[in-house]
Amino acid sequence: MQLIQQTADLSAYLAADEVIDHHHPMVREAAARLAAEAADSYEYARAAFEFVRDAIPHSQDSGDLRVTWRASDVLARRTGICHAKSHALAALLRAEDIPAALCYQRLTDDRGGHAVHGLVAVRFRGAWHRQDPRGNKPGVDARFSLDGERLAWIPDPAAGERDYPLLYAAPHPLVLAALRAADDRPHLSRTLPDRL
Repeated sequence: MQLIQQTADLSAYLAADEVIDHHHPMVREAAARLAAEAADSYEYARAAFEFVRDAIPHSQDSGDLRVTWRASDVLARRTGICHAKSHALAALLRAEDIPAALCYQRLTDDRGGHAVHGLVAVRFRGAWHRQDPRGNKPGVDARFSLDGERLAWIPDPAAGERDYPLLYAAPHPLVLAALRAADDRPHLSRTLPDRL
């Protein structure tokens, strides 16, 4: 699948905003800690990915009912669903001047319907590479890779699943609206969009 930038201006994928708040001290401190142990930007990106994937539990897997959506809150509270964790990873990447985009999949959910799943794309070697920081569990083995995708799931078109090729500089408005309005994670699971 060919990934398509929503905007041609690459600087949009380095910008800070209310959600991807990489200017926040919490994000800057985490980025500095990870960068101190990395020899180059590739090692930093891999370390940031593994930190978000492994050190911040996916709230559905852990049973945490809190909803986070701002990158600094995800880092402070150490919880989030796929979208929130993607916001945190994008912020950590952008904090070190690595272009990062938000991207999405439509997947079957636990109730037999569909839900939009959040990912990150990172730009290296003149190309975008999708990464899935949601967190591993039995049956899920996502890894940082620039040589072929190692995502949590591969969509099954026969089940109505799909990859969305558009790369967003900011969270999709439907996803962000659901995150902001949710009282708790069960409420969020009922209100997240099932398609973009």
